[in-house]
Amino acid sequence: MVGVGDIDGASVEWTLPGRPASVRAARAAVRDTLRAWRLDPALGDLAVLLVSELVTNSVRYADGPVGLRLTRLPASQDALPYRPALLVEVSDPVPDPPRARPAGPDDEGGRGLQLVACSARRWGTRRGRAGKTVWFELPLPG
Repeated sequence: MVGVGDIDGASVEWTLPGRPASVRAARAAVRDTLRAWRLDPALGDLAVLLVSELVTNSVRYADGPVGLRLTRLPASQDALPYRPALLVEVSDPVPDPPRARPAGPDDEGGRGLQLVACSARRWGTRRGRAGKTVWFELPLPG
């Protein structure tokens, strides 16, 4: 796992190998970063859960590295609701956007995007030059 942070500490990113063990590494990296940023532990737990779901999807369906980025966004008058947010982005080399699918009561999977949609302030996908990024925002206090 390769990690890079910016000078002011508002953003950090990692490149993870496309292997199942990367999910655990992603959870640990997010947990440690949010703890170092002194963010609410409940927010950290939610962010770790959602990152785990998205990285699992990338590892399962993509053949290649997975990118993970955390960014603390300041409150902005250009974006409602004017509150600071944690932006989380998970990228992989597959250009097709993820598809939510209904999960039955006994299904082992199929709930990740539903969790993101229900828990995040906003979320979405975007295509890149080499793949896609799935992102979500969680509101920060302040």
